[in-house]
Amino acid sequence: MPTAIQCRDLRKTYDGKIEAVRGLNLEIQAGECFGLLGPNGAGKTTTIEILEGLLQPSSGQVTILGHTWGTHTRELREWLGISLQETRLSEKLSVRETIELFASFYRQPRSSAEVMEELQLTEKADAWVGKLSGGQRQRLAVATALVGNPKILFLDEPTTGLDPQSRRQLWEIVRTFLRGGGTVLLTTHYMDEAERLCDRLAVIDHGQVIAEGTPTDLIERLGGHHVVEFAVSGGPDTDSFNHWKALPGVDSVRHEDGIISLSVREPHTTIPALLDKVRTQNLQLLHLTTRQASLEDVFVHLTGRHLREG
Repeated sequence: MPTAIQCRDLRKTYDGKIEAVRGLNLEIQAGECFGLLGPNGAGKTTTIEILEGLLQPSSGQVTILGHTWGTHTRELREWLGISLQETRLSEKLSVRETIELFASFYRQPRSSAEVMEELQLTEKADAWVGKLSGGQRQRLAVATALVGNPKILFLDEPTTGLDPQSRRQLWEIVRTFLRGGGTVLLTTHYMDEAERLCDRLAVIDHGQVIAEGTPTDLIERLGGHHVVEFAVSGGPDTDSFNHWKALPGVDSVRHEDGIISLSVREPHTTIPALLDKVRTQNLQLLHLTTRQASLEDVFVHLTGRHLREG
């Protein structure tokens, strides 16, 4: 697959001392949905704005579809569609007028009627933007990014604040764009969204990539295969952590709000040993569940307990 986005040793320093991006490397292939994940302040927004041509890096190289911002700015503007987390549109324009306004910025735009139908906005074509629901506004924001017929779509937390049905509608819009040969760069705080949509993803923190791969690979490498969650009388304490870590098949231990979470390889081995330990310690088991490890477990492991305390 050809490379859609590539950056090498990307750096951005503010006021000569604040390093928002510190030697970041990325390579995104054409036709894939690539997720960029990280906690607030990790450098995601700065990285995205550099890739979009909105911000100059302090150093490093960015290549988009084989072109650079310094020499092919006009072409790149035509090839990119950008949907921000919060897009402010004129509330006194209709949906159709808004899409046609954005279409006028491009040399070879798509039909506004086609875009409205694809994003399920046809029935709202003559409605004012100010009268739209949150989900409809977000679909309109994506429509303004798609009407220019882009090759790459940048989506910055596109489903923040949306209800579950609206989220899934936007997921299907993303999948339709990908099936048509487009490339998507997605930022999101919803780990289930990244897990469902992204072919590959990178977790960044302190301006650097700290993990990269497919969601499945990251879960297997960093989050274990299963999670056993439980609570005992008296709650977790530091000394008891050593007991739980010593159980067979346990890779890591963490706790939150009184719940102890074990990342394990073989729950059928760990759980009997856990029950024995609870009994010999004269504790009362208050809660016990098991589940498959998720991308959220990986994210918390990397950017929460592991890195922040390290």
